Order: sequence, then structure tokens, then C-alpha cells
Amino acid sequence: MDILHRVVRDADSRAHVRASSLVVADGKPLIWASRLAGDPLPARVAGADLIWSLSAAMAGAGRSVHLLGGEPGTATRAAEVLRDRLPALKIAGCLSPSLGFDTREQEYAAVCDEVVGAAPDLVFVGFGFPKQERVIARLRRRLPQTWFLGCGAAIGFVAGVHSRAPGWMQRSGLEWVHRLALEPRRLMRRYLVDDAPFAARLLVAAAREGLRRRSEGSR
Repeated sequence: MDILHRVVRDADSRAHVRASSLVVADGKPLIWASRLAGDPLPARVAGADLIWSLSAAMAGAGRSVHLLGGEPGTATRAAEVLRDRLPALKIAGCLSPSLGFDTREQEYAAVCDEVVGAAPDLVFVGFGFPKQERVIARLRRRLPQTWFLGCGAAIGFVAGVHSRAPGWMQRSGLEWVHRLALEPRRLMRRYLVDDAPFAARLLVAAAREGLRRRSEGSR
């Protein structure tokens, strides 16, 4: 929801999304809105789930992954967890740059050089939107055969640094409440002031669109 809100307001955010080969919906309100509008998305697809399913697929195919993101040490810990769960998985590298690395050109270039030198088949990039998309855009030019997944907090979830909401909260669209409880200072304004009103407007607009489609279909 937060990404969609940014996309609506900001041209650079729209460009990042349009540059993606595949865009999925990570957020229950997006699924609800699609159903209300009469054009239902098949399912919610979360980065925290994809990091596991894609790693398993890469292990089965004999391919490699790189973990890029998280607080210092997080990517290394996540790599250890993935190796333990998926012994056949090739870890090309793991790196958690210091905060603000992308504002220091020499450090930014060194991070990119390390990833490029590892030549991974898939890179999980977890810096949050749109920072991770900016990093991906820079790396894609040098690794045209590599796939990149912007995965937000997924590396931290794998490492155990952050905890995911219980399954019932995920299924009922309340995972944001769990995250807000864990990081209230960082997320309160984003979730309650910016995103909640936008979500309400989106659901109302979707319901109107659904009514319009049903009305036209009955003529």
C-alpha cells in the first residue's frame, strides 16, 4: 500500500515500478481493492515468502543467490540460516552496507563492485522502496543476466532480526499492526497518517468501479 501511495504521487517511483519485469501485490488491501473492482488479483505475494520459495528453486537448479541489505551483520546471519535450511543453495555473497552508504559515492561504488564481482544469478535487495530500486537500477546495467528482487525487510526476517506477524494477522490484513507495534516511531506516520486514508480512498474507488462494471454488464 505504501508503495502504491508513493507511485500515485511521485514520478520517480512510477518509473521504478514500470522498469520492473514483474510487479506483485504485497498487501492485503491491494487484494481487497482488486476484488471490489471486479478484477481480482490471484493472491498476495510477499517478499518475506518469496525469499524462501525462490531460494529453494535456485537450490534445486544449482543457481546462486546474493543477499544485499539489512542492518550490519544481518545478511551474513540470513545466509547462514538459508544454508542450514537449503544445503544445496549456492550463496554467492552477503553484504549489509552501513546506513547511508548510497550517499557516499566511494562506498556505494565498492558495494556495487562486490556484488558484480560475485556474479550471482539472483540478488535479494532489502533496503525498502525506493532505495532498493535505485540500487537495483545501478546494478542491472552491469549484471544484465542477473535477476533482482526488491524484498524490503525479508532478509531481516530470515536472519531472525525482525519477526513476522502470526499467520492469522497476515491472512486478515493486520500484519501492519504487528510491524507498527515493533517500530512505532519509524512507522506511525507512514501507516496511520499517510497510508490509512489512502487505503480508505482506494477501497471506496474500487467499490465504485465494481458497481460500474456490474451495472454495465447487466445492460
